[in-house]
Amino acid sequence: MTTHAPFTDSYDSDFLRDTMMGPNAMRITEEMAATLPITPGMRILDLGCGKGISSILLAEKYDATVFAADLWISPTENAERFAQLGLEEKIVPLLVDVTQTIPFAHNYFDMIISIDAYQYFGGNETMLSTLLPFVKKGGFISVAVPGFIKDYSPENLPEVVKSFWTPEWYFYPCNWWKTLWEKEAGIELTVVREMDSCQLSWDEFMTTKLAQEMMVPVMEAGAGAYFNMIQLVGRKR
Repeated sequence: MTTHAPFTDSYDSDFLRDTMMGPNAMRITEEMAATLPITPGMRILDLGCGKGISSILLAEKYDATVFAADLWISPTENAERFAQLGLEEKIVPLLVDVTQTIPFAHNYFDMIISIDAYQYFGGNETMLSTLLPFVKKGGFISVAVPGFIKDYSPENLPEVVKSFWTPEWYFYPCNWWKTLWEKEAGIELTVVREMDSCQLSWDEFMTTKLAQEMMVPVMEAGAGAYFNMIQLVGRKR
């Protein structure tokens, strides 16, 4: 059987270092996408796309049409980046606050994905029901979020994590996310799992200037041993 090197490994490392805002979102997206039925021409909403490397993966590797939506990164900046790669016809950059008005037609997207962003706005009982109308029947919502590898709570956190943890981390274990998504009757929960690419994605991020400024003390203290990336996939009924 022929195996192919990951698309992410072939990408320009300097470009990725300049565009990573956390653990390498292109690598995480590539692992997630391998579990999803993505076909050329699909319309995919990439929520919380950051500087767009998750969108780039979907457009280049899968020939999908991607709507790259973010609240923090200017769509003009992203548009310039996509154009430099010749992807201006495949990726639509947008400024979207998903907690406010969502500027799309109902039943428009084949899939919604979110990489290392959903935890900021989706850890509640209303977000899935808010997003579902925009997905076609039989379409998918798939997210990758950081989460604890055990059922830790603020009361029983390991000491190495305690000194860094704040509620803004939004870290919950698999069971917490599973329970939350199972409350939404409009989806069939098809995947809840810990991902394989977390460590390598973090190692790659740790080579960036942003990580050196923000995350070195956390990771060097060993906090990374207590969390992973969690993938959830729901199919619209």
